[in-house]
Amino acid sequence: MVGNGLPPSSTPAWRRWLLLAASAALLGGMLFLAWQRFYPVTAAAGWAYRVHLDDLPQVSALATDPDGSLYWTRELGNGRGSLFRRSPDGRVSEVLAGLSKPDGLLSYRGGLALSQEGGEQRVFWWRDGQSETLMTGRNVEGLASDGHALYAIEDLPAEGRLLRLDAVSGTLSVLRGGLREAEGVAICGNGDLFYTLKGKGSGKGSVRRWSADGSDPLLVADLDAPGFLMCDEEGLWISEDATHRARLLLLDRSGQLHVILSGLRSAQTILALAPGRLLLAEQGRGRVLLVERQTESGR
Repeated sequence: MVGNGLPPSSTPAWRRWLLLAASAALLGGMLFLAWQRFYPVTAAAGWAYRVHLDDLPQVSALATDPDGSLYWTRELGNGRGSLFRRSPDGRVSEVLAGLSKPDGLLSYRGGLALSQEGGEQRVFWWRDGQSETLMTGRNVEGLASDGHALYAIEDLPAEGRLLRLDAVSGTLSVLRGGLREAEGVAICGNGDLFYTLKGKGSGKGSVRRWSADGSDPLLVADLDAPGFLMCDEEGLWISEDATHRARLLLLDRSGQLHVILSGLRSAQTILALAPGRLLLAEQGRGRVLLVERQTESGR
């Protein structure tokens, strides 16, 4: 016993400080994750968003069909990925299973073209429960079409390819090779073809325009993990696949870059519904957002 009548502490002071430091680090980590989760999404002036569909784990790719059904993929690997359909009356069903990181989805030839990022996999055409292999690639991610050809891009640490499949002849061409971390591809109505390079580190991503001479001019730089491209009458849309504070961007026809949404988590596919109205898959929060340009009456 010591002078105050209490037994001495059985835990050395240095161990107590170590436990306190570990607890503080754990609490700090939990608070950071909560901050990431609940950091608010902000819309630019003249734009608004709302949650269109929620509780969609690992949602990635989006597409529609002529009857108004909405399709989305659950991006899981090793045959655990799926394709879901929401009919116009709101019924949801799993229509295709056994996929490996389905990450590209496109309305194509009256059905859907679908790619898989999980290693060497086929890109296939799916309609009415039947599938047809279109091409085979490695970690194929983005898909695009001009109504005639199908374009696909491979996401690899090095030696990724930008591919073009002629829908009539079935000829597969390599438009560009040696790409590093390429994810998105888009073709515009005037024939301009664009693709993304994620780059290493925040702010290293870029968008380039494909050129037949191989120069591929830089269009947008300093992006944070650009993952998806979509071209419409407004310009070129870009989503960032960053896990925190990602953005939805619009490069308009004049070449000006606009931040439409910020504070996103792992933004994925952009799907145009009408001028000034689109859907955006936000994988990090397991939901699909409806993004709309506001009119004077709607403000």
